[in-house]
Amino acid sequence: MIISVGCDHAGINLKEKMIPHLIALGHEVIDHGCYSREEKPFFPDVAKQVCQPILEGKAEKGIMFCGTGVGASIACNKIPGIRASIIHDIHLAHQSVEHDHVQVMCIGEKIVGEWLAPDLIERFLTATGDTDERTQIVIKKLCEMDGSAK
Repeated sequence: MIISVGCDHAGINLKEKMIPHLIALGHEVIDHGCYSREEKPFFPDVAKQVCQPILEGKAEKGIMFCGTGVGASIACNKIPGIRASIIHDIHLAHQSVEHDHVQVMCIGEKIVGEWLAPDLIERFLTATGDTDERTQIVIKKLCEMDGSAK
C-alpha cells in the first residue's frame, strides 16, 4: 500500500520512528515533511500535501503526525473528499475505517507514544470499509456534505 505521511514540528519524532515501521510492513511511503526539528511548517499546509495523493489516487491512505492530532484532523477534514480522524486507541484505529471510510489517520505524538503507535497504524492500515447498505448511505451523505459526491 502507498501511504502519504507528513508532520509538523510537534510530530516529527514520531513520524521519523514510524516511517521505518511502515516500510518494514511492506508499504511505500510518500513523505511530505517536515524533515528537521528546526523546520516549523503550518499543519494545514502539510495536511494539503498529505491529502493530495489520496485524492489523485496515488496513495491509498495517509497519516498526519502532530502534537495532539486535533489540528491535523481539522485541516484534513476541510479538504473535500477527505475523511480524517484522530486515532488514539485500537478501536478507533479500525472502526474509523470500517464505519466511516476514514482515509487519513491523525496521531498526536504528545498523546500516543511510540510504543502504541505501531499497533494503531497496523490496525488502521489493515482495516477495510464496510460495504453494507447503511454504511454506504452514510458515506454518500458525507460526500454530499463536502461536495465530493460522485
